[in-house]
Parts: sequence; C-alpha cells; structure tokens
Amino acid sequence: MSYAPTDGLPELSILRRSWPDYADVGTTHAVQVRGTRIGAGEAVLIAGPCAVESLDQTLAVARVVRECGIGLLRGGAFKPRTNPHSFQGLGERGLEILAEVRRLTGLGIVTEVLDPRLVERVASTADMLQVGSRSMQNFPLLVEVGRSGKPVLLKRGFSATLEEWLCAAEYVAQEGNRQIVLCERGVRAACHWGHARSVLDLNVIEPLRRATPLPVIVDPSHATGDWTLVAPLARAALAAGVHGLLVEVVEEGADRGSLRCDGEQGVPPEVLREIVRAAQGTSRGALTAPLPAPR
Repeated sequence: MSYAPTDGLPELSILRRSWPDYADVGTTHAVQVRGTRIGAGEAVLIAGPCAVESLDQTLAVARVVRECGIGLLRGGAFKPRTNPHSFQGLGERGLEILAEVRRLTGLGIVTEVLDPRLVERVASTADMLQVGSRSMQNFPLLVEVGRSGKPVLLKRGFSATLEEWLCAAEYVAQEGNRQIVLCERGVRAACHWGHARSVLDLNVIEPLRRATPLPVIVDPSHATGDWTLVAPLARAALAAGVHGLLVEVVEEGADRGSLRCDGEQGVPPEVLREIVRAAQGTSRGALTAPLPAPR
C-alpha cells in the first residue's frame, strides 16, 4: 500500500491535489515580499531583532542584516508574552520605527499582528504579516490577514498537528490570499532537560512539502531560545529542505541583559554571517525519493 502525506487530510485548496499547477512535488508556489522571492530557488533569510526597542537598536541590526545581503527584516512592534507584566512591545511607536528603518535601508518589513482590529494598521507598515504560534488558531485574525492581501508568515502552533497547521493556512487562503509561507518554530515535548525551549520538528518538513506547494521556513531562534544553538539547527533545517530561515539578531556588542525581550536568543553578527554562508547556494529543488509505506 502506498502512502502520501495528504492521506486523511480534508479537502483544502492549498494542497497539491487541489492545486493543479503545483501537482508535481518538485514545484513551489513562490511568495514575493518586496524584492525577495521565498520558494523560488536558493534558501532565503529573514533576520532582525526579536522586538523593536528603539530606533537606534533596530537600525543597527537592520544595517547588519543588509550588509549580509538579506532583504527582509523581522522585528516585533506588538509582542505576545506569556506574562502580562512582561514587555509587550512599543506598539504604534514600534511600527513608526520599522517604517523609518525601511526608508533608511530599503529592507522589507516582516512583523507580527495579534489582533484582528489592528490588521489594517499593521498592514500599512508591514510588507509581510506574521501570525505567531500563539495565534495560529485565532480564526478571526486569520480571516483578516487573508483579506489584507499582504503576504502572510504563518507559524505553527506549539503543539499543532500537520492537519491543524494546514487548516489554519486554509483560513487565509479562502479569503483569496495564497501568498502564505509556513514556519516551523519548534513544538512542546514531555521530555525536557533545560537545554532548549522546544523541540525543532524537522520531521514535518518533507511531508509538508509533499502535501502543499507553499514555501516552508524554519525559526531556529524560537525553537532553542539560546543563540549558541541557532547555527547548528539552521544548518540542519537547510539539510532538511526548507526554503528559508527566520533568525533573530542582536547588534555587535549588545548588552543582552538590557534587552527587554528574549535577549539570549539573538545571534551576533558573526554568527548571522555564518548562517548566510551556509544558506548560499542551497537550492530547494525537487524532492526525490518517494515516501516509504508505513510499517
């Protein structure tokens, strides 16, 4: 009996079996974000600070990102935090800083939106809207980002199955927006020894690529929470066949203790350059070997 990753999945418009132009598993629906095409061939990077904390901090990181040849800057103006007393982002001021940094550097902006009521405002600044792990099943939000017409970066929920993740993407697609990039950022596991925040599920990459032509990227920063682990997991993700990486960066000589959000997970510039070198020339071509039948 043959096995396919879409066995048992509901009818979704984003699956290869429902999208004739991409029935071949060697094809990808590339997503254009400003001057960068995700899924068009060579693996791409989206990099920047975890949170926008000031103009000087964000601009310093953005200049490092641009010098590395990366075209897209990530940075949170609105931050979903477990503890309500933690820094929640600069909000409107953060969006203004991102707009100014784009003007000064030419980088495309990728930033998260948390609230359906704020989609229009965030979309007026962002080149790509991010839906975070905590919001993956916020269905009113998914509908609104779909209606925005902006490219969408959809992170996998902490414990979401492949089907739940794809169904979340379908909420965006059914609003006429298939400009969706899927992002694996690590899942919760029962076994944990304090060495990392989550388990980076690279097992899901190939079945996901076989199921849908949407580009797939990995966020090794949030998966680990430790900048010293980011480069090795970035290389592993590239080997697994991802179309790109989402990496957090701190400026040269940054005082991590003074950062207000996840100061330990941003890589310094030299590590970002190492990751860029690993990604260069890494082509996301056709998948080759067929999936084996289940035992």
